[in-house]
Amino acid sequence: MAKDINSEAFSEETKLKLSIFGECFKEWFPVFLYSQHIDKIFIYDLFAGSGKDSDGASGSPLILLQEISKYCKQTDMNDKPTILLGFNEKKKKKFNLLKENIEKEFIFCKKTCPHEICVIKCSIGNKDFGELINSQRFSDVLKNKKFGKFILLDQYGFKEITDDVFLKLVESPITDFIFFISSSFIRRFQYQPSVRAYFKQECIKFDPNKPKECHRGIANYFKALIPRGKEYYVHNFTIKKGANYYGLIFGSNHSYGMEKFLNVCWKIDPLAGESNCNIENDFEMGTLFYDPSETNKIQTVKNKIEKEILEGSIKDNLTGLKYALKEGCKPKLFVDVVRKLLELKKIEIDGKFNQTATNIHKANKYYISVL
Repeated sequence: MAKDINSEAFSEETKLKLSIFGECFKEWFPVFLYSQHIDKIFIYDLFAGSGKDSDGASGSPLILLQEISKYCKQTDMNDKPTILLGFNEKKKKKFNLLKENIEKEFIFCKKTCPHEICVIKCSIGNKDFGELINSQRFSDVLKNKKFGKFILLDQYGFKEITDDVFLKLVESPITDFIFFISSSFIRRFQYQPSVRAYFKQECIKFDPNKPKECHRGIANYFKALIPRGKEYYVHNFTIKKGANYYGLIFGSNHSYGMEKFLNVCWKIDPLAGESNCNIENDFEMGTLFYDPSETNKIQTVKNKIEKEILEGSIKDNLTGLKYALKEGCKPKLFVDVVRKLLELKKIEIDGKFNQTATNIHKANKYYISVL
């Protein structure tokens, strides 16, 4: 039986996971709140739990609600998109606690709210995940190009996020999602029927000598499901707890969503932007050779970018910036490589090279020629 993380104080690893959820949403929410192209914002937490741990610390539902309330108190919401929160918890006992905790949070929020009528619409469900995600109502929301969607899927284990679920989210416009998965369990029992029923094991590549990279293997499996030719962004974050490795997988069909998530990951892990366990075996802070600007991950991706440029695969800056994102690094890495190649007179550019222009949607396009 899955452990109930809400029945005791959150572990440090659970706190880290919740912090990533919260920081990611903090980056995401204002982009859509102030967008003139979005009519409604849907925020889903479909494995919501009870909302708090045994010490009263906020779980993901309250973290989301508290972040939204900051904007309600500071912003005129009359001309903003409608905000709809959807929480779901299948276990009846936890569902009842969730309702109670959400109601208390709304009561507390209303005491300092400047609006006579609450601008947040909230629903709390008690349904099976499969039933919910395959419902016509949910499908209609996912398909709508005028709705911004943020979806948390903090499942127990690994069984709920199937290939079909992943692809349904990938194909949904204006949708960012994060899901949790027990990577060590899949690696350990990869040949058991209970695991093979959910994954094509021949497609998941685990290095037996690198157990802490098992979550990368899972992430690469999901990346391989993305339809050929579709521009899509996926990043993974490994969380080590004891001898086990778990992880988060983030998906967005927009480079800006990816950049926002990478900002969160690299802030937590300045070595590789990918884990809480020094996944690349870098020199750590306090050691003689520590250099956060030239870690193994950074150097590896710089080398890849340089190779792609010199072989003619990357011919312009927008392609290069997106390439850095897809490799799990901030776009600035591409700019650093271009600067170096210009200094070495290995390339020339047609257009204006701006050393600070890393925003893909604001940077002026220039072309790269190999000398």
